[in-house]
Amino acid sequence: MRTEVSTGWTVTATGGAVPAELAGRSVAATVPGCVHTDLLAAGLIPDPYLDENEAAVPWIGRTSWRYATTVTAPAETLGGPSGQAELVFDGLDTVCDVSLNGEVIGSARNMHRSHRLDVTALLHEGANDLVVDFAAQLDAAEQASRDQGPRVHTNAHPFNAVRKMACNFGWDWGPDLVTAGIWRSVHVERWQDARLGDLRTLVTVESPADGTRDGATGRVEVHADVVRAPAATAAGPADSTAPLTLRAEAAGVAGTVTVDGDHVTLALTVPDVALWWPRGYGAQPLHDLVVTLCRGDEELDRRDRRIGFRTVALDITPDAHGTPFALAVNGRPILVKGANWIPDDCFPSQVDRARYERSIGQGIDAGMNLLRVWGGGIYETDDFYDVCDEQGILVWQDFLFACAAYAEEPPLADEVTAEVREVVARLSGRASLALWNGNNENLWGYVDWNWGPQLDGLTWGRGYYLDVLPRMLAELDPTRPYSPGSPWSFDEARHPNDPSHGTMHIWDVWNTTDYTAYRSYVPRFVSEFGYQGPPTWATLTRAVHDEPMAHDSPGMLSHQKAADGDGKLSRGIAPHLEVPADVEGWHWAMSVQQARAVSFGIEHFRSWQPVCMGTIVWQLNDCWPVTSWAAVDGDSRRKPLWYAVRRAYADRLLTIQPRADGLAVAACNDTDTAWEARIQLRRVTFGGAERAVSSVAVTVAPRSTTVVPLAAALLAAGSTTDEVLVAETEAERALWFFAEDRDLELTAAWKTTSAEATTDGYAVHVTADTVQRDVCLLVDKVDQDAVVDDMGMTLLPGESHTFHVASRRTLDPSRFLDPAVLRSTNQLVHH
Repeated sequence: MRTEVSTGWTVTATGGAVPAELAGRSVAATVPGCVHTDLLAAGLIPDPYLDENEAAVPWIGRTSWRYATTVTAPAETLGGPSGQAELVFDGLDTVCDVSLNGEVIGSARNMHRSHRLDVTALLHEGANDLVVDFAAQLDAAEQASRDQGPRVHTNAHPFNAVRKMACNFGWDWGPDLVTAGIWRSVHVERWQDARLGDLRTLVTVESPADGTRDGATGRVEVHADVVRAPAATAAGPADSTAPLTLRAEAAGVAGTVTVDGDHVTLALTVPDVALWWPRGYGAQPLHDLVVTLCRGDEELDRRDRRIGFRTVALDITPDAHGTPFALAVNGRPILVKGANWIPDDCFPSQVDRARYERSIGQGIDAGMNLLRVWGGGIYETDDFYDVCDEQGILVWQDFLFACAAYAEEPPLADEVTAEVREVVARLSGRASLALWNGNNENLWGYVDWNWGPQLDGLTWGRGYYLDVLPRMLAELDPTRPYSPGSPWSFDEARHPNDPSHGTMHIWDVWNTTDYTAYRSYVPRFVSEFGYQGPPTWATLTRAVHDEPMAHDSPGMLSHQKAADGDGKLSRGIAPHLEVPADVEGWHWAMSVQQARAVSFGIEHFRSWQPVCMGTIVWQLNDCWPVTSWAAVDGDSRRKPLWYAVRRAYADRLLTIQPRADGLAVAACNDTDTAWEARIQLRRVTFGGAERAVSSVAVTVAPRSTTVVPLAAALLAAGSTTDEVLVAETEAERALWFFAEDRDLELTAAWKTTSAEATTDGYAVHVTADTVQRDVCLLVDKVDQDAVVDDMGMTLLPGESHTFHVASRRTLDPSRFLDPAVLRSTNQLVHH
């Protein structure tokens, strides 16, 4: 029997840097939740997401907090002679002690674990006082760092000293909001005789594993820990002499095994299973798996899960180009079109199933087939993995180590191993889970970021990534691949970020070089790369209210967390475009630069398939309104980058790329059908005159790329400033300009524009008089809830386009024609 403990909670500051008006004051608390959301709901702190308010609340991390409620326990929920009673916390953030009826019954030091406390002897009928005392979390992290020996880390605080969400301490896209609270559910469980402990499910396919879709034999292994009641309280069913059994049933096949000890394994063989595929490769059939623990005919405990049958493999067999990194599902290589995923809110308890569906859905709509759960965040809730299972999104799961050195001794090591055992048991049965990854950038950091002298012999995490984790996974989940880190070259003798081996992160672009430097790399797999841009205008102006507003006004700077972020933006755009002095012009320039830079990289990397078998853009989502690398901003609005990624991740892509002997057109086909097309090639002036014309027939095999060199006549531009090379099929187009935009003869004038109301919003019609580059309709400036179907296309002379705007508001349609709404790169070129 399960009883939720979710009501009647209060939170009180009990020590530390408490403002006078809060001293001794208790406020209503929401569980699951955290201190910040409780204080905000009570009107006691300003919204830390707005303006410079983040700077008003650092005292919260320096304050200790008490959460308290009364658990009313009717007689039938108690332990005692009738069985066991346990208090279960699914998530405590982070360093705290738990008391029941005045007696300390347990402590927690790990946000990423659950905690189960025996309250059989303490819980009594009627009111029971439950208290969770949280330390000042920033103080606790600093003390843990001193106790272990301080170790190198990025950012301001020693997040690496405790098992707490690293980005809670601030990141280069996130605020410094060190919080505390009961961030996942709490309940009391009553049970008799025995219950299920950790339940680990391994699901795979025995045969075939060669990419075929029929005749596969599925295998389900259920590994269950069984917890028995102490002899003194082991009252069981009437037929207590019956054996304890474990039963599992999935896809119409059932099996039963007798439980002799504390662990039991049960295997099911399921014939003729329908295979689970990533999106774009097939369907995602899921099956109910029911596991029950029984004594005779009485059911003692039950777990329900959903599973899908598939195999996952990682090819790292050396080849002529180095060491590949190629994921395969059911024997078929997968071109990864992915994005990195960070916590969707600074306060993760704010994210529910509907929000996961919306945010993951935005990745799906952008053509993505994989999300990487990044190591500075959290192991997401079951809702996240449910949506990925159902929608065919592969999950690359980091273990939670990021950008820092970690102690390998107790007590941190003990917390790590307990955390890993729990999360592997929870996630191992997920069809979507494709890869375990040891850490984010730590192996790279040790080599390149001068960690050795700073550590002076202290452990730093190598033992986790290259010993502890692979050994544990060999025991707990041998069904899917493991990478020690990202980036990683799969040989300690090599540089961990070697582009020819394994995975790499490309951050010299953005930090120090122009985005065209992406072309200097031919990587095997890019698991991080990206470029900054501001949030949409509606999100920005909701969050920042500077008067006057400028890119460097105080509120704007508080929402720019990257070191020298604005400087890097300005230096990055200088070779390409001119930046207007007004803030709206700056906002547009930086938005289009972000879209261009990332799509430039994706197209280049895709053109090298199969040498390069995947890209994971940094990043899909944001956790608050901020200038960042995200494609979708903190208010869930799609930035111009989102549309650019969708175009670059399209199943069929044409792109013109330089090769050693000149320009070539790459035709990328990420479908199961051969692509037979005639590519029309022409060099035209900005006025529409054709200077050279050609065509070529291509057949692009399924899931492959074909590269076709271009004839010299097409490339001999008479003028580099007013001619463009066009490659197109019936549905796809690629363009090549012979000079940077700032040197092109571009004008901002349109031939015609018009707008009208439709049944579900508005239609905006535009016709180009000359080349119009990167045409966007920033509809959120007119209606903050409006969504436009597309943006970022380039129109050639005389071409027309209609934008379809979904909106429920009654507006003057002409507002969509304002030059601050109807944008193009041409507005950023002045002659």
